[in-house]
Amino acid sequence: MRKTYINGTGCLSAQKTFDTVFLEDAEWNKNDNVLFLKKPVYKDFISPIASRRMANGIKNGIVASAYAMKEANVTNVDAIITGTGMGCIEDTEKFLKAIIDNNEEFLTPTAFIQSTHNTVGAQIALTMQCKGYNFTYVNGAISFESGLLDAKMQIEENEANSILVGGVDENGDHILSLFKLAGYIKEDRKEPYQLLNETTKGYIHGEGACFFVLENEKKESTYAQLVDLEIKNVLQEDEIETEIIDFLKLNNLEISDIDAIILGFNGDVEFDSYYKNLAENAFANTPQIYYKHLCGEYNTASAFGLWTGSKIIKTQTIPELIKSNSIERPAYNTILLYNQLNGKDHSFTLISK
Repeated sequence: MRKTYINGTGCLSAQKTFDTVFLEDAEWNKNDNVLFLKKPVYKDFISPIASRRMANGIKNGIVASAYAMKEANVTNVDAIITGTGMGCIEDTEKFLKAIIDNNEEFLTPTAFIQSTHNTVGAQIALTMQCKGYNFTYVNGAISFESGLLDAKMQIEENEANSILVGGVDENGDHILSLFKLAGYIKEDRKEPYQLLNETTKGYIHGEGACFFVLENEKKESTYAQLVDLEIKNVLQEDEIETEIIDFLKLNNLEISDIDAIILGFNGDVEFDSYYKNLAENAFANTPQIYYKHLCGEYNTASAFGLWTGSKIIKTQTIPELIKSNSIERPAYNTILLYNQLNGKDHSFTLISK
């Protein structure tokens, strides 16, 4: 069975994660409960005429994928796989508002056409004239992992040599107001938001676009090997440790073999206990990393987590800003990522040098 390598990454987030080495320009915003993406210069990647008609999520996906492909030194791929939780929510809101405001008459179709979840993957394909397999997964908080698993299986089974896979989600005004109403997002005026050791419900919301070029061969640009991936819809808190031990055993590993664990803490006191139990027990002697204080929580935030893990393996450094304990290792060769959202959609991702 062929191995899967991460040969290029492109990440747009609430931090300046493009045109930098690894979080050297990152700033922790403790005062806002919604984090917005730091925009690149779109005209460097997309013509201003085309860009004018595109929603932010589409533009972010095109730019992130361009960065990933440039790093991997490829001009085209065999397949494009996208994961998204909410799709192009800005255009969805725009179209629904137009329906109401215009009394269901005289509607322009642009916003509707561009509101579908698969628009990002389609626009990336049009940009590079890729006529291969193009698929979009909309699976809540495992949307990105579903795409990652699909890509890994295709490379292992020799169906593709080079695949672009990513996760994209954008903020929308109306959906944010609904999330706040539902209590998903932390209450306004409750800052500073510390993320770790929070005592209130809700999380800091964010948006982002992260893409990866997965290939069947190791190159100079290689970040890491994508070793294995597992998805579970529902798990109880007391089942997580056993699940991880079994997952590692499948790959001939034990907890002591893990050089660092990346946990998806998001500040929600109700569900962060899933991570806290692991941090205080099974992985008490392992370097621990968290990242959602920098990018916020959204359905495909775990893509930012994979970008973080890939950077750690390649640079062999962990920036102080993402350390949640002070334990260090002489080398970071094997990293485990664990993510869940609201107690559901659990994913375990294993990468190695």
